[in-house]
Amino acid sequence: MRGQRLFIRPIDSGDADAVRRFFAANAKEGEPPSLGLIGKLVGDLVAVLAMEITSDAIRIDDVFVARELRRKRIGRFMIDELAKLAKKMDRDRIVVEAPDAAREFFRRIGFEDGEFQMMVRRLP
Repeated sequence: MRGQRLFIRPIDSGDADAVRRFFAANAKEGEPPSLGLIGKLVGDLVAVLAMEITSDAIRIDDVFVARELRRKRIGRFMIDELAKLAKKMDRDRIVVEAPDAAREFFRRIGFEDGEFQMMVRRLP
């Protein structure tokens, strides 16, 4: 991945089939999100972030990175891009209900424990 640029953009309706194929190839169950971001590396889909927009925050529903590309900072880049988007939308925080297996990842990228199993990343 070194030297390659991750291209991140909002999901649009034309991405549904590509996201379904990506999920199937990576043994991920579920339907493509209607709102979120996709990450491409050299034209190939490598990450999907599903989100919801609330009145005061953006909520991450899921972040999924291709298995062979995990631990390459792709998830971090996806969430950093989401933070930029949140600021443009006048939201001051990102929230996620992180499963136990993902809590350490979210802590490393600036999230703190909040109420009701939620983790919060406040934006400057």
